[in-house]
Amino acid sequence: MPHDPFNALRRFPIPGGSGRYYALAALEEAELGRVSRLPPTLKVMLESLLRNCDGKRVTEQHVRALAAWQPNARRDGEIPFVVGRILLQDMSGFPALNDFAMLRATASRLNSDPGRIEPLVPVDVVVDHSVEVDAYGSPDALRRNMENEFGRNVERFQFLKWSKQAFSNIRVIPPGNGICHQVNLEFLARCVWEKDGLYYPDTLVGTDSHTTMINGIGVVGWGVGGIEAEAGMLGQPIYILTPDVVGVHLKGTLQPGTTATDLVLSLTEALRKLNVVGKFVEYFGEGAASLSVTDRAVVSNMSPDYGATVGFFSVDEKTLDFLRSTGRPERHVAAVEAYCRAQGLFGIPRPGDCEYSHVFEFDLATVRPSVSGPRRPQDRIDLDRLGARFEELLASPVAGGGYGKAAADRTRRFEVPGRGFDIGHGDIAIAAITSCTNTSNPNLMLAAGLLARKAVERGLSVHRRIKTSLAPGSRAVTAYLHKSGLLADLEALGFHVVAYGCTTCGGASGPLDAAIEETIVGNDLVVASVLSGNRNFEARIHPSVKANFLMSPALVVAFAIAGTVDIDICRTPLGTDVSGRPVHLADLWPSEAEIAAVLRHADDPETYRREYGALAGSAELWGKVPESHGAVYEWEPNSTYIKEPPFLARFAEEPSGFGEIRGARALALFGDSLTTDHISSVAPIPLRSPAGEWLQRHGANPQTFGNYGVRRCNHEVMVRGTFANVRLKNLMAPGTEGGVTVHQPSGELTTIYDASARYQAESVPLVVFAGLDYGTGSARDWAAKGTQLLGVRLVVARSFERIHRSNLIGMGVLPAQFKDGASWQALGIDGSERFDLLGIGNGIVPMQDVELAIRRADGTGDRVPLLLRVDTAIEAEYLRHGGILPYVLREILAEAA
Repeated sequence: MPHDPFNALRRFPIPGGSGRYYALAALEEAELGRVSRLPPTLKVMLESLLRNCDGKRVTEQHVRALAAWQPNARRDGEIPFVVGRILLQDMSGFPALNDFAMLRATASRLNSDPGRIEPLVPVDVVVDHSVEVDAYGSPDALRRNMENEFGRNVERFQFLKWSKQAFSNIRVIPPGNGICHQVNLEFLARCVWEKDGLYYPDTLVGTDSHTTMINGIGVVGWGVGGIEAEAGMLGQPIYILTPDVVGVHLKGTLQPGTTATDLVLSLTEALRKLNVVGKFVEYFGEGAASLSVTDRAVVSNMSPDYGATVGFFSVDEKTLDFLRSTGRPERHVAAVEAYCRAQGLFGIPRPGDCEYSHVFEFDLATVRPSVSGPRRPQDRIDLDRLGARFEELLASPVAGGGYGKAAADRTRRFEVPGRGFDIGHGDIAIAAITSCTNTSNPNLMLAAGLLARKAVERGLSVHRRIKTSLAPGSRAVTAYLHKSGLLADLEALGFHVVAYGCTTCGGASGPLDAAIEETIVGNDLVVASVLSGNRNFEARIHPSVKANFLMSPALVVAFAIAGTVDIDICRTPLGTDVSGRPVHLADLWPSEAEIAAVLRHADDPETYRREYGALAGSAELWGKVPESHGAVYEWEPNSTYIKEPPFLARFAEEPSGFGEIRGARALALFGDSLTTDHISSVAPIPLRSPAGEWLQRHGANPQTFGNYGVRRCNHEVMVRGTFANVRLKNLMAPGTEGGVTVHQPSGELTTIYDASARYQAESVPLVVFAGLDYGTGSARDWAAKGTQLLGVRLVVARSFERIHRSNLIGMGVLPAQFKDGASWQALGIDGSERFDLLGIGNGIVPMQDVELAIRRADGTGDRVPLLLRVDTAIEAEYLRHGGILPYVLREILAEAA
């Protein structure tokens, strides 16, 4: 019999019978709290606690505490959230599986059964981050890029095939089928699960920060680092501090000519200012109900970009229609509706239905056509001000965030050798319809196709210097673009399908034409990319492209025609037609009626059933990948792709504790908003870099280096690529860019990796100092893994992004926060000091106050109060064990004893 301490297991009617469920109403009937007034996300989490209450992982007190949630109470309790499934994309999924192989190998060496290391929840691995845009602008671009992808990644794919046979509960979506978030939205997600007659909400965490896209169809899920996902795969709850929940009351409707992209960029700007970092966001009201499900998914997708853990829309009639239109069986859709109604989870909440920690009003009618950039998603710009804003940035000093170009230099143009054209500041080098955010939305994709059709009819074209690409989020998108006849129009402008995966937005834009790049770099040009993505951090899109702007797919096409971002695209013609008449954006922009007329092509359930039933995007190439078998993986010693991770190299069956930090040196001093891309880049691996030199010494051909993302199962490469982003500014070495630092006490300027190696040889612990929002960006586990392997014991910042803070703890690195507005700059830290962390000698407890002792070279010193950002008891336990992986392995070994 199931454990049911609250007598909550009941029956509810479904068409043709009934099902069992854990009724939240039972908790309110028992007077444990006003459960019916809880925000829907907390209801879903409370159901998980109720269903998994076993007195061990989840206790009755956990259930009682969340049932009694108060909107503005002190947040010091933790929720052990047991999720229903795990979603892995390959860039972080491969390292997670490699860590699983390491756990098995370690268990085997300790004479324990390696088969005990097994995923305990369903795991989906979507291979979507391995492809690069090498070929473009031609009908065979997709085929050529996929052949390159398989040629570069055969070792990795072979390892994935081994993982699939070695571990139960793992399903693989091979390359060439789509981006993990769109595949999740259109295929993997169920909204409600059923097992042995028991129904419960679909919940998950994923190894990509944009896992939140699934919140658009009422599924609670968010991004975590690979380290935390591994713990979830091993049956550990995802521990989270009880959250504040911000209700965003959407009022009104979007005005004609504005898009879901404009909406999400506006919300990202507004919610960043509101500071919803680490909070749950829920959308309610008539405006939320008016949005289509795919528009909701766009808004949910960018939750990490506005800082929220989730950005949630409840299940309603539109959700059910979406499930039907994407091929889900009618019987399942009926069960989703019946369960959600029985559980009090159906319908977009109206004002006053729920209690929120804070309510933020947002009028959809105020949304204006927008872009964001040139470096951060939250830096929104009115579309008609982009040219003026670019000119401001061009003239502004580098120290103020500009590009520091003198007036005489701003209009200069330079011939591209052998190409017959020139290039200058503001010219567009990359135009990409890419990223799950927007390519999942038929309205946005069809609008791009309609704009392309009108442009082609007027005889417009895209300049030859621009690298154009179309990377749909799934094969279903190509199907409906083809059926509507719009794919041919996009292709006529150079937007051929290049891949089904995370391309330009994820740093896989591929190489520029060599002559163009030489001209850009040689003349220090500030050229631009325009993309329909969610990320535009420095050096992410392409190392040589400094200005990167996010926008809707239709605007990507429009700017590609205009050829520059240094333009008021709302008033200046994009070009002239075959008759010499000027063509304006308004002449090409599709009307709501025109979009509606072709939208029927995207609502065919059979298209989705066919594409996801076959998963045939790369069947022939996938079938040729060799298979290996066995419970323990046999690493190839000479491989430059996959090596046994070193994280358990000193594993002992008893933990040694965190240990004091004394005599530490600063490895780096950073400013605000240092992203995980800065810490662990996915850019191409430079020939003259510590990682590139290691690869050459081990026989790798420079043409096959690829990017750091595809080498994530090789710690030798990844540690050398940590803090190696070409746009990184370590303020210990002012005036430099890239992975450099000053070694102390020698004062030598050297690479961060080489300095780390010297410090570790001398047994000197390291500390990193930073400003606000340290670790913003993608859920990148190697940003924490690489930090640990560099010998960093402590990171001190003014504030942390949620996922990276958790990842640091998962790798045994201590995060600490300055108090009372203090900063390393105000303290006069320059990197020549030595540091002691005082107050952890007797162990670490959550939210503990400690002191940082600063010992300067001149003999003076300071003591600075810090707050340890160890938020929960389980995080303190992870640190005591040296990280999540040794903690989990010790638990498994203890159970087997």
